[in-house]
Amino acid sequence: MTSENAPQTSTPLIAPEPRPGSNLPEFTVGDLARRLKRSIEEEFGFVRVRGEISQPKKHSSGHCYMRLKDDTAVIEAVCWRGTMAKLAVRPEEGLEVIVTGRMTTYPGRSQYQLIVESMELAGEGALLKMLEERKRRLAAEGLFDPARKKRIPFLPDVIGVVTSPTGAVIRDILHRLNDRFPRHVLLWPVAVQGERAAAEVTAAIEGFNRIQPGGPQGSRVPRPDLIIVARGGGSLEDLMAFNEENVVRAAASSTIPLISAVGHETDTTLIDFASDLRAPTPTAAAEMAVPVRGELLAQILDDERRLLACASRAVEDRRNRVEGLARGLGDPRALLEGHAQRLDDRAERLNLAASALLERRRTRVGELAAKLRHPREKLAQAEQKLASESRALDSGLRHAVTTAGGRFDRVAGRLSLTPARVKLADGERRIADLTPRLDRSYAKGVADKAASLASLGQLLESYSYKGVLARGFALVEDRDGRPVTRADQATPGLAVNIVFADDAKVAATVDGGTPKPEVKPEAQAEPKPEKKAAPRKPRPVPVQGSLF
Repeated sequence: MTSENAPQTSTPLIAPEPRPGSNLPEFTVGDLARRLKRSIEEEFGFVRVRGEISQPKKHSSGHCYMRLKDDTAVIEAVCWRGTMAKLAVRPEEGLEVIVTGRMTTYPGRSQYQLIVESMELAGEGALLKMLEERKRRLAAEGLFDPARKKRIPFLPDVIGVVTSPTGAVIRDILHRLNDRFPRHVLLWPVAVQGERAAAEVTAAIEGFNRIQPGGPQGSRVPRPDLIIVARGGGSLEDLMAFNEENVVRAAASSTIPLISAVGHETDTTLIDFASDLRAPTPTAAAEMAVPVRGELLAQILDDERRLLACASRAVEDRRNRVEGLARGLGDPRALLEGHAQRLDDRAERLNLAASALLERRRTRVGELAAKLRHPREKLAQAEQKLASESRALDSGLRHAVTTAGGRFDRVAGRLSLTPARVKLADGERRIADLTPRLDRSYAKGVADKAASLASLGQLLESYSYKGVLARGFALVEDRDGRPVTRADQATPGLAVNIVFADDAKVAATVDGGTPKPEVKPEAQAEPKPEKKAAPRKPRPVPVQGSLF
């Protein structure tokens, strides 16, 4: 796409010289593109085009690129950032509009495009279609959900009004509030028609919500308890500001309950669906905001009268019931005297029972004390028992020592070193005899182990697959070195290695086809019968020798 401030070339376009032998001039691509650009801009310098917007895309630079189409053709269009802020209608998918602008080309893509200067809706039908599409999209986001709507306060202290300060709407609202119930009213003046109306109404709703509740003492701007967005009647185009998406979103996100009173009773805007309550007219909005003060006073007086009458009847009913119950009861003083006498009797019996119980416990303690022995007696008895046992232990120890000493004396006479010396000499001779026997046994064991190891080596060599390869066979491996042992592993196209007895490897690929029969040439002589090879003798399998 071309830039909004792209420099216009002033180089004169001179027709090139014709090629010798031809009367057709030759152009470069750039020359031809510039000639086409100038021709289109001169022919279509200012045009009005009616069509349907398709694929609108807003670039990060602020420019908007789109397409205008009808049943037969499509034209690329671009709206620069400076023009976007002045458009009365925002480009949306499927919107039928009338665009005013100029035609130009974009040589970088060999396409022509329309530079949009202004945009308007193509009739009321297109406007209603746009509003219906916007309503459907916002409803899908949940902005019109009844669960989001807040309850309107019964008697708000402060009411914020968003409307024009010079129209009849604000006077009707103030007059109606004064007639019904005078309240503190805050007016946020806005334009209710034109290009600035939507932005100012949005700012007013958000401004009332930004006022902090319970502000500092002496604050001149209290926070409203209710917001009324009002406007008088008008055409659909006059009420378009209240159909804008930013106004609807501000009304839906308001934390303060909001009443919409836009137009007459037959007028409906999108803010009516997002507000917490819709009023058919601004005057009706004031009536919905506050009750009638006189009616409230009359209702309060009537409620007071009815409350006093109800209370009097309730007190009288309770008095009669108490008196009736009192007649059915006995004399309270007589009832208390009987209970007092029983209480005195129980108290006297309790004192006697406590004294008797205490005397029984004292007697029992005396009996148990008589059975107990004094600790000094127990200590003296324990000392006597300990002395007796100590004397018995001393006597027994002396007797045991005397007995053991006599036994040791008798054994000592019979002890001699001669048997020990004989046994020692006999052991030395046996050790001398065992040394050569141990050497011979060790040499024989080593020889047996060597013979067994050689026999196992021969057996292992006979089991090795290399012996099989030496007899004319080959080993098939895949490229990872794993042996191919079954036919279902040899899939066609598999790369394999064939290993021979000399460890040489030959690369091959599995074909998978059927082998062709070998054709013998006619001139080939009949082969001579081969001599039968002598049967090979079976190779003896070595027998493992004894390990001991």
